[in-house]
Amino acid sequence: MPDDTTAPAASPPAPATGPATAPATAFHDLGTFIALPRISSLALSPGGDRLVVAVAELAAEGTRYITALWEVDPAGQRPSRRLTRSAKGESAPAFRPDGTLLFLSARPDADPPKDAPEDGDSALWALPADGGEAVRLLGRPGGVDEFAVARQSERIALIASLLPGAEDAESDAALRKARKDAKVSAILHEEAMVRFWDHDLGPGVPHAFALTLPGGSDDVAGLAGATGATGQREEPTPVDCGTVSVHGAAPALSPDGSLLACTVLLGDTPDELRAGVAVIDAATGKRLRLIALPDAEFDAPVFAADGRTLFCLRESRSSWEDSGDITLCSFDLTVDQGQGQGRDLLPGFDLWPDAVVPSPVGDALFFTADQRGRGPVFRLDTADGTVTRLTAEGTYTHLAVSPDGTALFALRSSVDSPPTPVRLDSATADQEPVALLTPAPVGALPGSLTEVTTTAEDGTALRSWLVLPDGADADAPAPLLLWVHGGPQNSWNAWTWRWNPWVAAAAGYAVLLPDPALSTGYGQEMHRRGWGDWAGNPYRDVLALTDAALRRPDLDPARTAMLGGSFGGYMANVIATRTDRFKAIVSHASLWNLHSFAGTTDAPHYWRRMCGDILKTTERYDDMSPHLHAAEIRTPMLVVHGDRDYRVPIGEGLGLWTDLVRFGVPAKFLYYPDEGHWILKPNNSRLWYATVLAFLAHHVLDEEWRRPDLV
Repeated sequence: MPDDTTAPAASPPAPATGPATAPATAFHDLGTFIALPRISSLALSPGGDRLVVAVAELAAEGTRYITALWEVDPAGQRPSRRLTRSAKGESAPAFRPDGTLLFLSARPDADPPKDAPEDGDSALWALPADGGEAVRLLGRPGGVDEFAVARQSERIALIASLLPGAEDAESDAALRKARKDAKVSAILHEEAMVRFWDHDLGPGVPHAFALTLPGGSDDVAGLAGATGATGQREEPTPVDCGTVSVHGAAPALSPDGSLLACTVLLGDTPDELRAGVAVIDAATGKRLRLIALPDAEFDAPVFAADGRTLFCLRESRSSWEDSGDITLCSFDLTVDQGQGQGRDLLPGFDLWPDAVVPSPVGDALFFTADQRGRGPVFRLDTADGTVTRLTAEGTYTHLAVSPDGTALFALRSSVDSPPTPVRLDSATADQEPVALLTPAPVGALPGSLTEVTTTAEDGTALRSWLVLPDGADADAPAPLLLWVHGGPQNSWNAWTWRWNPWVAAAAGYAVLLPDPALSTGYGQEMHRRGWGDWAGNPYRDVLALTDAALRRPDLDPARTAMLGGSFGGYMANVIATRTDRFKAIVSHASLWNLHSFAGTTDAPHYWRRMCGDILKTTERYDDMSPHLHAAEIRTPMLVVHGDRDYRVPIGEGLGLWTDLVRFGVPAKFLYYPDEGHWILKPNNSRLWYATVLAFLAHHVLDEEWRRPDLV
């Protein structure tokens, strides 16, 4: 549960407007909930004495979030303090070796360099270690997407795009201006990928760049470039290190800055698309090595402290029979190993590693992995292969290791606690972390959290979280909402702002959060049980857990509803076509007609690996597609979809809505023209909750339908 004692003396401002009487908790009023500050990233200084987090707050006008950087005391004594403030916000904090804080922002520059673009693209900024004004270091015509810092040198790497035909920033800027002046928005694609999740790819092609910035924390202005003959500041010219993946390059620099590793996209045909890792000479831009295999994906590179070893995640490519697996590999860069598999550092480890961070000293590696509704931190001693679980409860992200390797810092969350900065000992098993003073407390919750377990038809042990509202007991049993997660290779193990069960608990509902077949954190067999059969074991598992929960006397089996998004939305559609046991169903960003979805999703090559080429075999498409059973639906449904959803395109939502209307099912369609797979804008999110709760109140609680304001 959140600890109210973590509230800092200088906390983010309260929302500008609110109810006349304060709500019982922040979750009882949607305006108050939407205005809660939220932490998104963490960075530790080279000396280990400064910890910086990014905190998103609701803007004064209430229509957007603005992210600012806050400093948190690593010792947990001093209250947090805000470091940055601008209308455009700041993100992606990282430290240079001298303690200078770097970040990305689209804030205006008071002293723009020669030929600087005027469209407010994100640029790289620096804030001195001892305070003062931030200075813009470097911008690109299309903005800076990502950057990385060498731990022991002044070299940095950044990811930015170049338009086809552009050789440098100057020609790129000219081409962009010509497109803008001509009001051209068209993109000519010559490769398979054209969209990704919620944004169009192109016309720019992402490149990696490397450069050395002189100066130090006592001369941040010197970092920003010398003054040229014209009297205007001129930014340094980076070295072009080649194209990188459109899915995110994950740049990493060796400690001395001599080597750059980035994720690249490989394959000549759609079905061959896969990720590899390029190792590049950061001084010249020459590619030295490519880590790639035809039947595997490599991602998330990170260098060991010695700079001679590279660690990567390796994922075996899924197929008709196999759901794939993820492990952690190492590559000795002093030896020519060709492409190779690398050395598997986690043989027999039945979980999927993520967020790998090497210790600055010794041979320890730290990583996270989903495990039975949690996301623990693990320590791997590479010398002997020993794996130690450092935490038993909570889910951890953004790991950072102290300079002496004795402590870890991270953001910890759980289903009942938002991301909070914590400190861990780097060697103690199953410890309780030290919570640091957070700049983003949420206060009390309107209920409690417990677990529900049962056994599947095939004997598999199943588990789920159960959120119980205050006051639920045998004399006043709560209505139950079944929420199925997306992914499907995912887990209910962390806090979520987009599907927050505590908002439902404040409205009096219990919420069941099951991890069925295909969920992560339960080993490879859990993936295999649902692979290629989404409507089989996953469907049976969620209903088995629902039945187990409803045996509790504090839940009302006569008042139930089911909700899900993405894969959870698909499961909502499957449930709607197979049973009328629920009084209402909410289907968000859902797959409906798998035959058409196979060619319109942003990643059809991945889909074909599981279900096959629909021109050659329709077996799994026919067995798994709920649209073939549309006439069986009797349950009232709320359909939710964003027009800019490219993972599950809007045609799926439209097709579902059309069939519901065709067969006379009581239904409503909440449509977002400007949202993607996730509903992110504050007021759109607020209306999402308001509409869902109004729909449930009408059908589950038998209340009169009340149309939410503004829709």
